[in-house]
Amino acid sequence: MEKLVIGHFYPDLLNLYGDRGNVLALMRRAELRGIEVEVRRISIGDDVKNGDIDIGFIGGGQDSEQNIMAHDMKNVKGEVIKQMIEDGVVFLTVCGGYQMLGKYYEEHDGTRIECLGALPHYTKAEKNRFINDTIYEIETDGKKIKVAGFENHSGRTFLGEGEQPFMKVLKGHGNNGQDGFEGAHYKNTYGTYSHGSFLPKNPVITDMLLSLALKRKYGKDYILSELSTEAEDLARKQAIEYIEGSPTVHE
Repeated sequence: MEKLVIGHFYPDLLNLYGDRGNVLALMRRAELRGIEVEVRRISIGDDVKNGDIDIGFIGGGQDSEQNIMAHDMKNVKGEVIKQMIEDGVVFLTVCGGYQMLGKYYEEHDGTRIECLGALPHYTKAEKNRFINDTIYEIETDGKKIKVAGFENHSGRTFLGEGEQPFMKVLKGHGNNGQDGFEGAHYKNTYGTYSHGSFLPKNPVITDMLLSLALKRKYGKDYILSELSTEAEDLARKQAIEYIEGSPTVHE
């Protein structure tokens, strides 16, 4: 039986807007296919080595919680996380977790907080927040698919050399409200501002992450078995129809 180990980083500190649901979605869609899943909680004081996990998840949190985990992430686990990313371990990072992988976060007053530097993007805070239900477009297997999300962030993220956007913005603001893109993609690492949680509404992305992890672990010829998305597709369709009729706003 195949097995995947999901590393949930700082689950006690970073779990805004139901982001833990992303881990549950990965676990559920894997188990429905007969794949054994172990979820490993990795927080301050916990040891982790390259090779321990197949999928890593880092969620979003309030500034106070992010400040608590920042030292541990940068100075204790930082080099291991960088090695994992470069070795192609699958990562999904949301909001604060996405920002923390970048070079720095610049606050409203110009104070610059150095981040992990695993990826070349950087973030600058603005006074007004982007708070919206969102619609993005992703291309997978040659098909363009609409996905639904929810954003709530004051940071404006700008991608660096070697990174690609994760998705195209159809409704909402995405990374910065300027370039029309949302999130980042580097090797098997993905960053997004989508809370909600993101994966239960968008099983095509859940399955993409599972497929990447299984192919990396068991070989390039590994094919993920088919699994119905009828209920999720209906829910997403209704959400998108609602969002398309709603205004995009700033706070």
